[in-house]
Amino acid sequence: MATIRDLFRFSPSFRVGAIILVIVLILLILSFFSPFEPDDRRVVPRNEPPSQAYILGTTSTGQDVFWLLTFAIRNTLIVAGLAVVIGRGIGVMLGMISGYMGGTLDRILSSIVDSFIVIPRLPLLILIAFILRSSITVVALGLLLGFLDWAYPSKRYRAQILSLREREFTHTAVFAGMNTVKVVVQEHLPFLIPFLLADAVSGFLFAIGMEVTLSVLGLSDLSTPSIGTMIYWGNYYQALLTKKTWVLIAPIAASVAIVVGFYLFSIALSRYLDPRTRIQRMAVQKEVEAPDQEELMAEQVVNHAQGTNL
Repeated sequence: MATIRDLFRFSPSFRVGAIILVIVLILLILSFFSPFEPDDRRVVPRNEPPSQAYILGTTSTGQDVFWLLTFAIRNTLIVAGLAVVIGRGIGVMLGMISGYMGGTLDRILSSIVDSFIVIPRLPLLILIAFILRSSITVVALGLLLGFLDWAYPSKRYRAQILSLREREFTHTAVFAGMNTVKVVVQEHLPFLIPFLLADAVSGFLFAIGMEVTLSVLGLSDLSTPSIGTMIYWGNYYQALLTKKTWVLIAPIAASVAIVVGFYLFSIALSRYLDPRTRIQRMAVQKEVEAPDQEELMAEQVVNHAQGTNL
């Protein structure tokens, strides 16, 4: 709670990003209360512009854009969440093992990681999605993105562990009889959690971007609403040529809002974790608290003088 309070107090980017992400979360929750199913068609008048009855208008297939957008946001975030859990989980595990064990195991794992880093992920994703297009569900896409997004985080976590294993508390834990698993999990993992939180945001951005890209290209499950599939179907029914731009504006605005929200959130966390900005923040906090302390001391002096006179 103290961290969140400090971020709200000292970081405008965190405040703006948090507000955007809260709105996105509300839309996600509303999807569970939708009066329509995500695959319902012709349940509302077709091609209606935004109005009081239909806030974001309707599609050419008779779907309410607002409620369709809530399902799209939910499915896109499911894909991104799975990708982050899988990718960062593998990255943390391999980075910690490689950095702490060192030696031959470190060289082997580092070679594997470097091999994955040089592989162009987007062409590989397009190829795999083209082959599995008929069976690539939301869950499958999330798992696929996660398995392709662990190499970069692994190197960052390995670098952190390389510095931590030379610290005095690590040697103390080893001399106390703790085995490798306990040292890595109990002593080193807590130091990685702040960096992991900031790094997870970049994982969300990567997964959302890849989901939208594959869906717009028609290489995902087009029957499941997502931000990318909404854009795909809007183009398919020629929303721009027929001047039904509200069909495209909603998913594009949602994707931009999500990316901006996560980006601002990531910037705030990175600055908060930076030791240089933390020192500056502590100095500002002392300057703010100094007048209050002077007023308190003055009140104490006055009270003491009044007591003496009595």
